[in-house]
Amino acid sequence: MTPSGTFVGIDVSKAQFDVAVRPTGEHWTSAQTEAGITMLVARLVSLRPTLVVLEATGGFEISLTGACATAGLPIVVINPRQVRDFAKATGHLAKTDTLDAQVLAQFAEAVRPTPRPLPDAQTQELAARLTRRRQLVEMLVAEKTRRGQAASYIQKQIQVHLTWLERRLRALDEELATAIRSSPLWREKDELLQSIPGVGPVLATTLLASLPELGILSRQQIAALVGVAPLNRDSGTLRGKRTIGGGRAHVRATVYMAALVASRCNPMIRAFYHRLCAAGKVKKVALTACMRKLLTILNAILRTRRPWQDRWAPEA
Repeated sequence: MTPSGTFVGIDVSKAQFDVAVRPTGEHWTSAQTEAGITMLVARLVSLRPTLVVLEATGGFEISLTGACATAGLPIVVINPRQVRDFAKATGHLAKTDTLDAQVLAQFAEAVRPTPRPLPDAQTQELAARLTRRRQLVEMLVAEKTRRGQAASYIQKQIQVHLTWLERRLRALDEELATAIRSSPLWREKDELLQSIPGVGPVLATTLLASLPELGILSRQQIAALVGVAPLNRDSGTLRGKRTIGGGRAHVRATVYMAALVASRCNPMIRAFYHRLCAAGKVKKVALTACMRKLLTILNAILRTRRPWQDRWAPEA
């Protein structure tokens, strides 16, 4: 049979890239250096692949992804869990860099995920600052926990670190605010998002940096992308509990905190929350529904470019 295309899987590590090509079966390695990336991209361009797939590996994939996108290659960065589940489903239980590259190529050929445009440099910088902010908040929480359990002379050292972390967090918040104000598009979207009661600068910045699809996709698609769409757990006559999961976890966590605030100060979300509780829903389930409701409102406001108004409800 004539092959329907060329599919490339790349396993990324700190030192090198392992590359596998289907259906030809080619395999080679390339160093994780600037020269190695240049040579790898040139070889990929000569192959004219239908799709190039690699895993998200904590940042080691960024340089190669950017170089491939600049060269016009159709590249997709995949959640490692998806590929591992695919490997298990196809009987690939062993795990090495070479095998991982082959599985990625097979995944590309079988599943053919849709390439998405990479964020521009400004959005990547905003996302990097937002990631650093989350790290600072995590360190603050951890240090405050340690301070409560430490001896008095250690508490003084921890307090010095806490003071530095808090100062750095304030400076980073100002950097994020300045970056948003410097972009007319971001400034408009930020004002629209923060017009909603319960939505503050942290959620607005998170959505701008990590959810550029907001206002473009349908409410069902955006809920699935964030991971707040209820998933069925049915089989035969069994009707299992609906659960949420997957998607962009850090966005979902931020939406959760905003929904918690909105359930108290946003008249629409508060009424929705109390109506669900009165109908017998568990509070956690009601709050999850509020997350999806809030996300639907956010999506509609960016799509219509209409700010929040009291008693105004986006389409359900």
